[in-house]
Amino acid sequence: MLKKQKILVIVGPTASGKSALAVSLARKYNGEIISADSRQVYRGLDIGTGKVTKREMGNIPHHMLDVSSPKKAFSADDFVRAARRAIDDISRHGKLPIVAGGTGFYIDALIGRIALPDVPPNPALRARLEKKTAAQLFAMLKRRDPRRARTIEPKHKRRLIRALEIAAALGKSPSPRAAVPYDTLWLGIAPPLPELDEKIALRLRVRMKRGMISEAKRLHARGLSYKRMEELGLEYRSLARFLQGEITQEQMLEELKHAIRRYARKQIAYWKRNQNIEWFPSPASKEITTQVRKWLKR
Repeated sequence: MLKKQKILVIVGPTASGKSALAVSLARKYNGEIISADSRQVYRGLDIGTGKVTKREMGNIPHHMLDVSSPKKAFSADDFVRAARRAIDDISRHGKLPIVAGGTGFYIDALIGRIALPDVPPNPALRARLEKKTAAQLFAMLKRRDPRRARTIEPKHKRRLIRALEIAAALGKSPSPRAAVPYDTLWLGIAPPLPELDEKIALRLRVRMKRGMISEAKRLHARGLSYKRMEELGLEYRSLARFLQGEITQEQMLEELKHAIRRYARKQIAYWKRNQNIEWFPSPASKEITTQVRKWLKR
């Protein structure tokens, strides 16, 4: 009987230290990293998404960063196909694939915890839904598919429309399916909420100093519309509103601080349903390396 491919998965809320832990474990255990972030797949969305820098990578190969133009939608299905190719490539070279990121839907689809629906686009339905606000779309999704509504970003219009499109075709979001043949070790990083809130605020200040606003201006100058920027969610939604003069910089920062905190709590709630995750309060927990070492010897 063939042994299953081992995959290490590191999950947790934004600003919890997943990326640094992934690099540290990749060094110790001859690994390469697959980023699982729905915004970091886009070229040019660097500072706003907190994308790992070349220096932070520490010469560890990273996959699934900068693989698509931000002008085009990159779906969970696109991610799964490309990430599985990366897993095959990493394993062929005798290295350990390490998946790290905060987009739970992408990771669950990659590992096989959920099935991706084979639902083609419905242009007529999309045109009707496009006329509605994100709040209206979210209210519709809560009625039609409460389970998907609990895991989706409520202001992400493009994802809301796709979820409603799937609900219209199937009646609800896809159910879990048998996992693909991976031997997966799940590690979760979840600092205490007051500490996490401080990390989020600090990270936001650092990104501002690094030029988050200038990055958004460059993206727009290169043809990224404000509408598309808002569709990308979180940081870019607020940046688009600021650059169009709808809110002040101070209002933008306050809006972002609260939005990122809400998003972090939604991430934690999403992952807490996965009973296979071993949770740690800090990426510096010594028990993490013990767990990884035991798993690799199995």
